[in-house]
Amino acid sequence: MARIVMKFGGTSVANLERIHNVARHVKREVDAGNEVAVVVSAMSGKTNELVDWVQNTPKVAGSNVSFFDAREYDSVVASGEQVTSGLLALALQSMDINARSWQGWQIPIRTDNAHGAARILEIDGSEIIRRMGEGQVAVVAGFQGLGPDNRIATLGRGGSDTSAVAIAAAVKADRCDIYTDVDGVYTTDPRVEPKARRLKRIAFEEMLEMASLGAKVLQVRSVELAMVHKVRTFVRSSFEDPDAPGMGDLLNPPGTLICDEEEIVEQEVVTGIAYAKDEAQISLRRLADRPGVSAAIFGPLAEAHINVDMIVQNISEDGSRTDMTFTVPSGDLAKSLKVLEDNRGKIGYDVVQSESGLVKVSVIGIGMRSHAGVAATAFRALAEKGINIKAITTSEIKISILIDSPYAELAVRTLHSCYGLDKS
Repeated sequence: MARIVMKFGGTSVANLERIHNVARHVKREVDAGNEVAVVVSAMSGKTNELVDWVQNTPKVAGSNVSFFDAREYDSVVASGEQVTSGLLALALQSMDINARSWQGWQIPIRTDNAHGAARILEIDGSEIIRRMGEGQVAVVAGFQGLGPDNRIATLGRGGSDTSAVAIAAAVKADRCDIYTDVDGVYTTDPRVEPKARRLKRIAFEEMLEMASLGAKVLQVRSVELAMVHKVRTFVRSSFEDPDAPGMGDLLNPPGTLICDEEEIVEQEVVTGIAYAKDEAQISLRRLADRPGVSAAIFGPLAEAHINVDMIVQNISEDGSRTDMTFTVPSGDLAKSLKVLEDNRGKIGYDVVQSESGLVKVSVIGIGMRSHAGVAATAFRALAEKGINIKAITTSEIKISILIDSPYAELAVRTLHSCYGLDKS
């Protein structure tokens, strides 16, 4: 017998037929004698609809003000998960399975007060553990918790992944199964490279890099939590037949296991290629090279909640002047330029240059720590294809390269091939 947390995303619970299919997956684990908690997202498209209602309510009243109360926003958008948790509990009950739905505040899942993007502070899993021990399936509404003001607080888009991993840690689950519309984590996006392979295992650190660098399989914060609490996490497909051979395998079910590095016996040098579109590059020319100049640039950008990524600094020969280049999401380019213009006196740059429509392609692998020449291989392969590199950043387990967007797919396929990831 094992304790399992199962999470199902929006496409998996998009209608009553799919909710019934999810119930069959849950029944399989219950029939195997496992203790089960389930975390569900809202039906596919429902959260977008609810957000649209919130944003358009002032307009219907004749107001052009775009501001809305974040606490009421959370109250509205969290209702999608409440619906699916109740429907899944009903579907399970129709199969003679003892099930009960839970909202985030009933557990409770305690969060901070950042409504709309709250972070989980603690979870008291004692009551769920007690009920699981009595054979009851807990069906938990994901994406939500209880803020310090005793109001519903949502965790940001994709937050149900975080809910599932956090609950798995709180109840000391043997594993957390994340069911999605894909059957695992691939070496790269199969839509770009048809030869992409599904990985059997991937280390937490590698998955964290892939999630933050463009792979959309899991929310970044969920991977962070899994790594901190060492929650063995499987990415699985909800569209496979619940009763297919191997689906009930306790130790190695179909999908990709995200686990501690120590569990991966044969470490590949490169595990995968990720890419992120819609990057913008900003260059500040002829800055005074003095202490505090970086803080003067990136402090105001941070206060404006702008995520800065690749940072490159070049210093003049006499050491008196420097150029600073960095990237931001293309959607934040105009906002970033305004922040820099407002702080020009403190920063002291001569001119600012910007370019949007760029793509960041990243090579990821824990095996890179102990192998030389990984970066040289990438640069040589891209050069042979005539792809110009605009910026480079590296860490122990990744190399990120900024290029023009028309070359994105060619770069992904080239790098995927040059590291042998297209070979089984």
